[in-house]
Order: sequence, then C-alpha cells, then structure tokens
Amino acid sequence: MWSICKKECSQFFSSLTGFIAVAGFLLLTGLFLFVFPDTNIPDYGYASLQPFFDLAPWILLFLIPAITMRSFSEEFKSGTFEILQTRPIGFSRLIAGKYLGCLLIVTIALLPTLIYMYSVEQLSETGGLDMGATIGAYIGLFLLAAVFTAIGVACSSFTSNAVAAFLISVFACFILYSGFNALSRVPGLAGTADYYIELLGIDFHYNSISRGVVDIRDIVYFASVILLAGCITYRNLQKR
Repeated sequence: MWSICKKECSQFFSSLTGFIAVAGFLLLTGLFLFVFPDTNIPDYGYASLQPFFDLAPWILLFLIPAITMRSFSEEFKSGTFEILQTRPIGFSRLIAGKYLGCLLIVTIALLPTLIYMYSVEQLSETGGLDMGATIGAYIGLFLLAAVFTAIGVACSSFTSNAVAAFLISVFACFILYSGFNALSRVPGLAGTADYYIELLGIDFHYNSISRGVVDIRDIVYFASVILLAGCITYRNLQKR
C-alpha cells in the first residue's frame, strides 16, 4: 500500500505540472486574501481567516480533481492495471494506496497556507486570531479535502479518459458540496424536508466545523462519504 502511495506522489511531482498546480493554488488564494479588493483580509476589518475558508473549497473543487484524475484512468489507458493485478496486492490496499497518495499531495498543498495564519496574527494590532475557531476550520478544510479526494479517485475508476474523469469529479464534488444546499432552498420544501436535504450536503457539515465546533456527527458524515466513495471504487475495479 505504501509503495503505491509513494509512487502516486512521485508521479505527480515528477513533472513541472504538479508543482505548477500547487503553486497556482497558493498564488490564487494569496491574491484573493491579500491583493484583490472585497476579499482581502486587510480590508476585512478584523483578524480572521474566514475569507480563506470560504474561498478554499471552491479552488479545491478544481485542484483536487486535477490531482486525482489520473489515479486509475491512466492505469486503464496504459494497460498497467493488468500488471498491478498480478502483484500480491488486493483492491482494498490498491485503493487505499492511491487515495493516501493523492491526499498527501493535497496536504502538501494546504500546509503552506499556515503562513496566512501567521501573517494575519502578526498584522493584527489587538486581539489576534481566534485560534480555537481557526484550528477547527483547518480540521474542517482537511476533512473536506479528504472527501473531495475520495470522490476524485472514485470518478477516476469509471473511465480511462483522464479529462472525462476530471469533469465527472468536478461535477460530483460540486453537487455534493452545494447542490443539496441549493435544493433545500426550493420554496416548496420550506419547513418540511429542507433541513434533512441540507444535511446531505458537504457544505452544511463543513460550515459547522468551520465555526470551531468539532461535532462527532460531522466526523461520521465525512467518514461515511469517504467509505462510500471507496466502495464505489472497489466495485468499479471488480468489474474490470
């Protein structure tokens, strides 16, 4: 499993594309948080990383599918999936290795954003950041990235076309992140099933943790979605 994980990481960073993707994520978030009007933290009025935690899911919604799109689709296209089947490794360990490799890449992309926390803390004249809420929000962001990664790996197992896997993954992540929230706002559902529909979306649970309250129900939700995506991936590999 760990050899698959290391192979996934080394393949991503073996070309300039991997470094450009991570650098693009950091550059884009940096510009929004410190340069662009209406979203930059200095104009926000007080020390808070909330603009970052509001913006990051939308950027990760495109970055993570770009990382995961080749996970299995490239194996199918190049014919190396058949070679992997001859090795003494089961589908479960193969999926876990691919997933952990992609999640490690995403974590590497997120780690430099801790500089934002340090910068805002130093720029603050009084009070500083609410560290409890900020740490909770980072936990929520990591769980969100973990779910997006699981969805991306699952979508990659559907096709041998990496571009198609990317598009399917972006669509699936978008629907799970904000689709249920939008559906719950349909006037006909107000006061009836709107709350339960909103509970199905990632946005509801991410916002809950982002407030600094780490609820076990939110953890169970994220773990359940990751497990479901893993089961879908396993089933797709069995069909192969």
